[in-house]
Amino acid sequence: MTGNHKDKSISRRRAIAVTGGTVAAGGLAVAGYQSAFADTADATTEASATASATSTSSECMTLMTSVTEGPYYLDGALVRKDITEGKSGVPLTLRLTVVDATDGCTPVSGAAVEIWHCDAWGYYSGYTTANPGGSAPAESEDGSTANDNTYLRGYQIANENGVVKFETIFPGWYTPRTCHIHLKVHTGGEKEDGTYEGGKVNYTGQLFFPDDVAEEIFTLEPYSQHSGTYTELADDMVYDGGGTSSGLLTLKAVHKKDPSKGYKGSITLGVDPDAESTGAGGGGGGTPPSGAPTGEPPTDSASASASASS
Repeated sequence: MTGNHKDKSISRRRAIAVTGGTVAAGGLAVAGYQSAFADTADATTEASATASATSTSSECMTLMTSVTEGPYYLDGALVRKDITEGKSGVPLTLRLTVVDATDGCTPVSGAAVEIWHCDAWGYYSGYTTANPGGSAPAESEDGSTANDNTYLRGYQIANENGVVKFETIFPGWYTPRTCHIHLKVHTGGEKEDGTYEGGKVNYTGQLFFPDDVAEEIFTLEPYSQHSGTYTELADDMVYDGGGTSSGLLTLKAVHKKDPSKGYKGSITLGVDPDAESTGAGGGGGGTPPSGAPTGEPPTDSASASASASS
């Protein structure tokens, strides 16, 4: 079972006439999203959890090593919690905690965390005609009304505990990479016209998923419509086998017996707020797609209207 989670506040793509098979591929149950995206922790619980996470010496002593931003980065992502835009897939709630690894892992309040990743078939917004490898339907056949330049991209600003939360879907895969999410941690800038401006990038990284979870997800619709050879963690060109310090997420199933209901992923990011990352870190990241993006980053007016409902 799959379904759509729509953000009606952003600009929409063309209406698509879909076949019955495409409609079947499009739908994650709304109840699954509500369960996966429920935020039941109050401020006290969150503060306690953050204090517990940041007091663990094994996490605090490790400075995350920046890796390549890859070939699919775009400027101008929107500040918003829900980045799905109606894209279908297994719900994924991310809880990321940013701490200063050079100062006892104190929370980095106000840090802007930016993430971006591919959809269930391996397509990135801005590059919707770039072949994900293997055999997959065209991105335009997914049946969603997502904006081709903005889906599955966004910023969140860390609270006083250094925590940000995103609502998204489990990423698909593309050749030759394993399943992953890209991220950057920015400081020193500010929210402006619906996006984040100024400051500097302190960390460029990627988040990874255990092979057994990813492979189970990829048997479900709409992921199963993308066939081909999936790259496992041990064979990935970016993941170095370091576990949490290398970006491996801790995942918890919303319903253990039904992976289609979604997952909650978490990790603590140990960064140096005084450092600056160029986005040219280790790992190849895959072959850049040919040609320019299939559109422009969002305009200020589009960004402002979208972020108003975040």
